[in-house]
Amino acid sequence: MYLNSLLDRRAILGAVSVNSKRQALQMIADLASRLLNQDSCVVQHALLEREKQGSTGVGMGVAVPHAALPGLDRMHGIFIRLESPVAYDAIDDAPVDLIFALLAPEDAGTEHLRALAKVSRLLRQKDLREQLRRIENADAIYALLTGYADSNAA
Repeated sequence: MYLNSLLDRRAILGAVSVNSKRQALQMIADLASRLLNQDSCVVQHALLEREKQGSTGVGMGVAVPHAALPGLDRMHGIFIRLESPVAYDAIDDAPVDLIFALLAPEDAGTEHLRALAKVSRLLRQKDLREQLRRIENADAIYALLTGYADSNAA
């Protein structure tokens, strides 16, 4: 699975200003609504329900929220970089500023798990996280994420 098949250039926002985890998830839901023809409230509800099972804050300022949604025919990624980190109940208690959301079809099964593993491995790389934190332009973020993933076989 190549990251460019998961992540559309229009599904990236850089330097987003939010004050909370809930607002960040709402930003993801709003973007999913526009790009994927999904109801924003349904997306946010699905993401919040998943967070109730345990935080998707994986540490090092990174979160990988995910949810299964009706009506999707394949996996979709949404990436946002926050201007300022927000409390996220991450496993290391560090605030989060890099969020890569995964939205899956209801029957995605192992494809969903493979995508989660790929994104998690990718964002564990310190040099990539540092570069993502310096870039504000969505096109540059897309090029960095997809180029880095493909060249490093993450």
